[in-house]
Amino acid sequence: MMPFYVYIILCAGGSFYTGYTKNIDRRLKLHLAGRGARYTRINKPERVVYIELFDSRAKAMKREREIKRMTHKQKRDLINSQNGVADRAEVGLY
Repeated sequence: MMPFYVYIILCAGGSFYTGYTKNIDRRLKLHLAGRGARYTRINKPERVVYIELFDSRAKAMKREREIKRMTHKQKRDLINSQNGVADRAEVGLY
């Protein structure tokens, strides 16, 4: 069974985009090439700041919905908790 990923991308202007996929490398290349989600075509992606791994599509979709309902601060706190970054979401591009 293929794993599924939930990811958060930091976009230009400081906004976040959250999505899920079963092929993280391919999906990120699409976002960076301007052929991903409409949101990332308008708000240029800068770097991936968060990734979670799931064993089913249903679990990944549920988690994506949970994250999308979070406030910007809650997303930043989630990102920082995974990356050990104090107060700013800054990690290298995946």
